Amino acid sequence: MTAPGRRTPALGEPIVIPGPSADWSRVRADLDRYGVALLCARQDDWRPEGAGERLRALLGHDWERYLELTHRQVRTRFAASRVLLKFGAAAALGVRPESVELGYGLGGRPCLRGYDGVHISLSHTDDLLLVGLATDGAIGVDAERSDRVLYGSGLVRHMCTPYEAERIEAMPVAGRNPAMLRLWTLKEAYSKAVGLGMKLGFTDFGFSPDRAPTDVLRPDGTPGTVGAWAFHTLSYAGRYTLGVAVGDAGFGRTTDPSAATALDPVTVDALLAALAEEERDTPWGVL
Repeated sequence: MTAPGRRTPALGEPIVIPGPSADWSRVRADLDRYGVALLCARQDDWRPEGAGERLRALLGHDWERYLELTHRQVRTRFAASRVLLKFGAAAALGVRPESVELGYGLGGRPCLRGYDGVHISLSHTDDLLLVGLATDGAIGVDAERSDRVLYGSGLVRHMCTPYEAERIEAMPVAGRNPAMLRLWTLKEAYSKAVGLGMKLGFTDFGFSPDRAPTDVLRPDGTPGTVGAWAFHTLSYAGRYTLGVAVGDAGFGRTTDPSAATALDPVTVDALLAALAEEERDTPWGVL
């Protein structure tokens, strides 16, 4: 069921998930409190052992995509990230991971087939896997190594709006690359959340590089999405910069994301009544 009111633009600390046998209770707790849960894991902790029936059951419709990947490292990361995502979604939905099936939009954005009360996003870099779950609306997440060099590599003119470039150049030299990293992760996260990926030009929208992000900004720095999104940047394990974008769908928070409560009781009763009426009106010979 969905409660009225707008989300609280807060975010809990990333939840470290060391393996399938981890304590998953905080996933539901963070979704209840913030409407968002961030899961961080090491790829090695979720590395699939072989390609047996257990992995096939967990990957579901992704099994064929897994088999088509020829590079061993890419296959391992693909499987580990999807299994982590399914375990996290299962914890939110109160179901077995094998029953969670992933779908993909035109831009590659993943979704949960049959469950629209929980939105998902996925990112990875090096050995880090990052999963975002949200019950307020669309979510996008991105992770980058904090030592990645972006400033000075010619990327400013390719990824920054004129407003962002001006603000970055006004910063002390030591703050420019961290600011670029924050912008990059935010833009990646927002692009994923809206389902456009790299089709959304990074110079067509921006953020405030020198303070906490609150809205998407137009190229000239004026607000473009007032109150419709919540944005977060944070550091994880002293090695990674994380970006999170969460949209407000306008329907309030899904207060109970369990699969058993995915359908509104009033809607179910109306459908059952309509089906019963149709059955009474249908001649037996037509059945």
